[in-house]
Amino acid sequence: MTKKTYTCIVCPKSCRVVLKDDGAKRSVTGNGCKRGEAYALNEYENPMRMITTTVRVTGGEPGLLPVISRGEVPKASLMACMAELYAAAACAPVKQGDVVVENILGLGVDIIASRDIKKRTQKEETVLTEKTS
Repeated sequence: MTKKTYTCIVCPKSCRVVLKDDGAKRSVTGNGCKRGEAYALNEYENPMRMITTTVRVTGGEPGLLPVISRGEVPKASLMACMAELYAAAACAPVKQGDVVVENILGLGVDIIASRDIKKRTQKEETVLTEKTS
């Protein structure tokens, strides 16, 4: 028999939910509502996660853009998604809500900008070039 304990995050109660799987039947206890039961079953069968991270920005200030997924991705794909995002770059200007990576890994989930990034002015580009030369 498999026994897993989860802390439900669906509501502020944070119930300690216990899922038992004997191979033929699954049971959930400790949940304060039906949503807690659904949460535990989903965590056991197909855990999903939101992605929040940063992506490099070219031609903008600051040089990192905070991004978030429009939906959840399978937990098993999370590290592959992060690798793709670490390799990605957005080009300034960027508006909050712009799609930065469309349909990441073919999972049907877009990665969007969670803030605006302005394009650097010519003067800022010149100063930056002088500092790096």
